[in-house]
Amino acid sequence: MNFVRRSLILIGVPVAAFFVLTTIIVASLVSNFTEEQAYRLMYSNMKECVLNFENTLSAPSKMVEAVACMFNDGFSDDDSETSSVFEKMSLAYSEFPGFYGAKSDGTLFCGPNIEPPEGYSASDSSWYKGAVEKDGELFYSDVYVNDLTGILAVSISKVIYKGDEIDGVVAFDFPMEDLQAFVGAVKSDLLDRSFILSPDGDYFMHEEFSPEDNILTVKDGAYRKIGEKLLEVEDDFVVGKVDGIKYVFRISPIPMTGWFYVLGKSIKDVNAFSTATKILLSVAFFILFIVIMSITAFILSRMRSKEEKASSHLIDETHKLADSSRENAVTAQDQSAAVKEIVATMEDNTALSEDISRKIKDVSGVATKTSDDVAEGVSYLEQNVRQLKAIATANQNTIEGIKSLGDKIENIWDIVTLINSVADQAKIIAFNAELEASTAGEAGKNFHIVATEIRRLADGIIDGTREIKVKITEIQQSSDSLIIASESGTEKIREGVSNAKNLEERFTSIKNASEITADSAGDITTIIQQQAIASEQILITLRQIASGVDKFRGATENVSEASQKLQKIAEELRK
Repeated sequence: MNFVRRSLILIGVPVAAFFVLTTIIVASLVSNFTEEQAYRLMYSNMKECVLNFENTLSAPSKMVEAVACMFNDGFSDDDSETSSVFEKMSLAYSEFPGFYGAKSDGTLFCGPNIEPPEGYSASDSSWYKGAVEKDGELFYSDVYVNDLTGILAVSISKVIYKGDEIDGVVAFDFPMEDLQAFVGAVKSDLLDRSFILSPDGDYFMHEEFSPEDNILTVKDGAYRKIGEKLLEVEDDFVVGKVDGIKYVFRISPIPMTGWFYVLGKSIKDVNAFSTATKILLSVAFFILFIVIMSITAFILSRMRSKEEKASSHLIDETHKLADSSRENAVTAQDQSAAVKEIVATMEDNTALSEDISRKIKDVSGVATKTSDDVAEGVSYLEQNVRQLKAIATANQNTIEGIKSLGDKIENIWDIVTLINSVADQAKIIAFNAELEASTAGEAGKNFHIVATEIRRLADGIIDGTREIKVKITEIQQSSDSLIIASESGTEKIREGVSNAKNLEERFTSIKNASEITADSAGDITTIIQQQAIASEQILITLRQIASGVDKFRGATENVSEASQKLQKIAEELRK
């Protein structure tokens, strides 16, 4: 469980940080986007409202221009004709209060729906003065209660010229009730505010205030700051508080009239979608985080369970592997010692073989020299057969030479005995090597072949030495006979002729024996050299085996150390 908790903390902290950071970033982006969309929607609604407002005023404005066009040369001299025109126009638009006008001399013209109050003076009214000031252009009055029509309206008026002189003014009242209908329709939330301001800040259309109220002074100047900002920018967004609620206002001019339309939405409503989105994202990311961490905990728990089982199995196997590695290391060490001992023995055998080879070469040289001496003696016998004294002298020399040859033959006998002993040892070593090779399996096959060859070579050496012994025995017997004959020849010098012939025959036999001895010594030298070569090959093979055993022992020790480390890792995994 500690592992699962640690893993959940290690995974959960960065994941939670990622989700928190993602929530903040996405919420910020959504907030900016929704706020921008809300501003765009406000601007679009305002433009639509302004356009509708201008379209609504467009018809009566054109009617006023049409009436003014009828009197482009001034009012008729006959006032009844002029009154008739206003009456007909008023009847054509009976849903409105009607058209009216006044001449510069104060004569008033109006439809049947209008009853001028007593003492009413048109030249003092705002619709008349405004048209005169506009000098031929349409004039839109402030929202007011017209004393002539008796309604809250906007007066649209235009001056009439007769020549270059002002002859009067025609006008039309548009009821504010019709304008307020679509101005109020722009509001989409309960806290929305939609109204029209004059350039001075008077409320032309407001659900609470009348045209006599000014945004700068109403409620003891409570809205003065926001009012000053709205009148200052004239066409932009303004943020401010109204009745303790933070609003964003959009003010836009109405070009036809010179008024300003204002639409206000509370910041809370503007950010409503953004707030809901933030909450939704936060809840969604929180749920997603819980789900991810739950799944992660489940997976880690399953992994931990499987890991503990695998660790237990791994520990058991590493125990077995460590024990096996230790046994292999002990066996490899024993084998290495045995192979090194064999190598040392073979090195001694090789040195001994080289020594034997040198001695055999010496024997061969002596035998060759003896053969030459005997041949030379035979020549002397043939030459001095008639000179008995010379024969006696030569015979005495021969006796001494034969004795010397006997001594040398004794040396040969010792060497042959030594060779025979070496061959016996070689057979024993070969036999032991064959036993070791048979236990080595496939790896000892070549070693077995070499051991067999050594034993065969040793057998050949033994057979050769046996033959050498026979020959040496014959030489010794001949030498003994020759000595006896030579001594007898000294006493029987008179019988020298016949004895000389016998001596010649015997020297011939000695010569042949010497030649055989020299040949046998050469054969022994060749055999010993072959044995030395074979021993060298065996030695190289044994060294290779020793090196392989050392490497195997090192590898076994490495396996043992790795097994111990693996065991520690498996035990750590179980914690």
